[in-house]
Amino acid sequence: MVVGNQVLIVEDDPAIRRHLSDALRMVGYEVLVAEDGAAARERAAAATELVLLDLGLPDVDGVELCRWLRRTLPRATIVVLTARDAEIDVIVGLDAGADDYLTKPFRLAELTARVRAHMRRRGGTGATVHKVGDLVVDVAARRVTVAGAEVELRPREFDLLARLAADTGAAVTRETLMSDVWDEHWFGSTKTLDMHISSLRRKLGRAGGRITTLRGVGYRLEST
Repeated sequence: MVVGNQVLIVEDDPAIRRHLSDALRMVGYEVLVAEDGAAARERAAAATELVLLDLGLPDVDGVELCRWLRRTLPRATIVVLTARDAEIDVIVGLDAGADDYLTKPFRLAELTARVRAHMRRRGGTGATVHKVGDLVVDVAARRVTVAGAEVELRPREFDLLARLAADTGAAVTRETLMSDVWDEHWFGSTKTLDMHISSLRRKLGRAGGRITTLRGVGYRLEST
């Protein structure tokens, strides 16, 4: 049981909202529901650890609400639920502050696996500090600096960088990254990995160039 892990579901379709809340409550999560953006703003609380956010809301643009949630709940994980599966829509959602996305229709088994993975990895573990040139990844503090300047990363971006930094100079396969950073029983596309790498490179600036794409294999954080 995982009682005490609070999930906020923001979904205007009552049937989907009921199925999601029932599925998550059955495995022990504390669930709050909101049928629109106004209710989401009222019910978002400091205790909220994960938000399932439908972008197609009746009273507010879902992307704008995502930005508001990211500002209001900086440590929460935001998973976007959307029927918009074009790559540009995914990029817009991630840039707005989402950590992950699921396109509708999706399987409840996939969603609950994602939620478990995100909840399990919240907070991080260990006290390792990885130094790669002027890039410093402090795992215990969940802090990244480049040339002494702190870089703000979303939770999944940090986890991804920390995983690459743990094996600096070595190739890390796509399968390993999906397993270690997302979930060992990952059901969906690995496109989310590429989106996160792209965003990570952009945020790291010149240090982002240290992340090398190994086509058909995965990625490597260069040591020099």
